[in-house]
Amino acid sequence: MVVNFKVFKKSSPNGKITLYVGKRDYVDHISAVEPIDGVLVLDDEYSRENRKIFGQVVCSFRYGREEDEVMGLNFQKELYLASEQLFPVAEKRDFTPSKLQERLVKKLGGNAIPFTFNLQPSAPASVTLQQGRDEAGEPCGVQYFVKIFAGESETDRTHRRSTVTLGIRKVQFAPSKTGAQPCTIVRKDFMLSPGELELEVTLDKQLYFHGEKIAVNCCIRNNSNKVVKKIKAMVQQGVDVVLFQNGQYRNTVASMETTEGCPIQPGSSVQKVMYLTPLLSSNKDRKGIALDGQVKKEDTNLASTTLLASPEQRDAFGIIVSYAIKVKLFLGALGGELAAELPFVLMHPKPGTKPKVIHADSQADVECFRQDTIDQDSVDCY
Repeated sequence: MVVNFKVFKKSSPNGKITLYVGKRDYVDHISAVEPIDGVLVLDDEYSRENRKIFGQVVCSFRYGREEDEVMGLNFQKELYLASEQLFPVAEKRDFTPSKLQERLVKKLGGNAIPFTFNLQPSAPASVTLQQGRDEAGEPCGVQYFVKIFAGESETDRTHRRSTVTLGIRKVQFAPSKTGAQPCTIVRKDFMLSPGELELEVTLDKQLYFHGEKIAVNCCIRNNSNKVVKKIKAMVQQGVDVVLFQNGQYRNTVASMETTEGCPIQPGSSVQKVMYLTPLLSSNKDRKGIALDGQVKKEDTNLASTTLLASPEQRDAFGIIVSYAIKVKLFLGALGGELAAELPFVLMHPKPGTKPKVIHADSQADVECFRQDTIDQDSVDCY
């Protein structure tokens, strides 16, 4: 039986260097990150001349608009997470090629060189911030690239004609174990008035998947002499740009307000369930919304919650995303309002973990990318 497996391919503009990778999404398991396995193929000319070829994994963080980069300003930082000389091959190489690499080396010939890069778990996840309609250029956020180039040293200024740059993503999936059911109770008393107003908010679970409906259970006990006139529930996305001291803000990505069951008179209680679904389709024109990183010009979704192994990792290089449910009770101009918040986790489910078996007669379905860009639509090669 012949089995097809997917391979991504990109060549340098001069055609002397070609990069093959088996995937473009690499999973952060909190304790470790999937290794970046690939194969480098050199032209005969470069191979004969023993041209030095280097490979790097670059984490690029853009925190300002590209069109505002004037008078020498630069709103982009680059962090080199891995760097290694790939050719001439070192005599002592401490890694074992994967099955995919072995199959590609056998298929591509003697100029094929397998390589592996390892990322630290503290590296940030791929996140981009949605641009406004009138904005052009690269979006703000965190992006990753595998860069292969010819040069004299790892710090040599690269020449575009002999450089391959392929965009990849560092992603996180939902954990297998979920936390306790979220629940909170807030109370408010009033000056010169007896009793208090109590709001209890409960979610049916802590972890939700993208596109899933969130049931917000609200229990209101009005033991005061005030009247609740309206109830509003919101899903708020928290964005923490850790490069800035004041780079924290929130966006409401889903909301619902109702007067059903209102006014809630003194001495009465009301219990109701409000349903919210946070979706990017409802926030297409909202500037600053955090989205999952993109590797091609295709639709994405709201950014997933950033999972950290410890709070100290908040100082890492990147953008941290969180979500919370906020419920407000409106009591009128004189009574003010009462609010309760509940954090929750919004992520993609972990895909099937069954490994693909690559047989000796397997055929590679190669997807190529144009040389002048990393994000233009790909074309299939046969």
